[in-house]
Amino acid sequence: MQTDSRLARLRDLIAGVAPKLDLDLALRLWDGQAIPLGPRWSGDLAIAVHDPQVVTRLLRRPRLPTLIDLLAEGLVEIEGGTLLDLAARRGEKGTRGLARSVNKLAAARAVLPFLFGPGAADPSHAYAGAQKARAEEGRDDKSQVQFHYDLSNAFYSLFLDPEMVYSCAYFPDWEADLATAQKAKLEMICRKLRLAPGERFLDIGCGWGGLVCHAAQHHGVKAHGVTLSQAQFDFAQEKVKRLGLQDRVTLELRDFRSLDMEFDKIASIGMFEHVGLDNRDGYFRHIRSLLRPRGIYLHHAIARPMKKDEREFRKKRPEFAALVNYIFPGGELDHIGGTTDAMERNGFEIHDTEGWREHYGRTCRLWTERLHANRAAAEAEVGPAKTRIWLIYLAGCALAFERGSVGIFQTVATKKARGGAGLPPTRGDLYATPIV
Repeated sequence: MQTDSRLARLRDLIAGVAPKLDLDLALRLWDGQAIPLGPRWSGDLAIAVHDPQVVTRLLRRPRLPTLIDLLAEGLVEIEGGTLLDLAARRGEKGTRGLARSVNKLAAARAVLPFLFGPGAADPSHAYAGAQKARAEEGRDDKSQVQFHYDLSNAFYSLFLDPEMVYSCAYFPDWEADLATAQKAKLEMICRKLRLAPGERFLDIGCGWGGLVCHAAQHHGVKAHGVTLSQAQFDFAQEKVKRLGLQDRVTLELRDFRSLDMEFDKIASIGMFEHVGLDNRDGYFRHIRSLLRPRGIYLHHAIARPMKKDEREFRKKRPEFAALVNYIFPGGELDHIGGTTDAMERNGFEIHDTEGWREHYGRTCRLWTERLHANRAAAEAEVGPAKTRIWLIYLAGCALAFERGSVGIFQTVATKKARGGAGLPPTRGDLYATPIV
């Protein structure tokens, strides 16, 4: 009887607020009945709450990690779509002033009984190791990198393109498919680096080997890739053999900071996010030490918009803190000014910076759709909890890029020296022939 009365009061509270929300969405409580969150529910998309402990745990710890854990455990579920679909169903009224319209006494009577119910959480799926950067000394990134990348090569193949490129694609047009856009990205990087046959090219954080293989096959370079992920290294080694590139591509399971050879060109694609802001200077100094004079460096990294000052910028929003703990341990995003300042401070001359924000929004949206379509296979590979977390992560990234909460930039620089940079007077040659 107590359970029935708790549910009835909660249902009445939600039903009283729902007409003010104007959402094409419903909330389905653990008794199976749906409460439309507005007058125009289409009947195909709902947020399901499968157990009263959801309310208990959110009352006791009303933070984003609690919700992520509940989603991972399957106690909260998006029925009929993904986070992208939820975002598309937002009404135009918004929620400003909604709390003031709720009867506080009725709300307290509805939710407080849940405070004393059972609500034990399963073990969290967040990273449990140390993440703090050691300024100037770097840090041991291997365990953090492997937490993210060593889930399973088969898992990543469920949403990546055939070349297993796990970074922002470049769309010649917005209707291009993912495979076409990723090949275009690899080619644009090679063009910006102005790779030439016989040059020594380094890819820092080479992933599954897409860029080093493309550069060797299509531009004739001697390519060297380094990664800290065992799974990526094994896959890339096999790919090099399969393509017959052993004489042109070498790979190492190695921290790039231990390299001491010289290269003509260097790329860092989606790796800088792992470095840590306190390690910026050491990072760029070492890259400079690996480049020949006037060698070209291409820096491709996600960035957050700058705040009023550096102190304010370094405050982490709850969404980003959750992303770091559950997906990218140790990850930090710079602002583009901080990156270019650090590059110039450590001996680089910057020539071009290009924003690819909308390209990454499109990339993440396609990744989300592909993973959702292959959800059963993903759950068989890495388990239901990881699959749910990744669907939320990829969709959240798509929305962040689409809305401009984060950006991504490609910056082309050379190792500073006196005289000319050795670049053409214009960038027209980059686009003189079709990119794909």
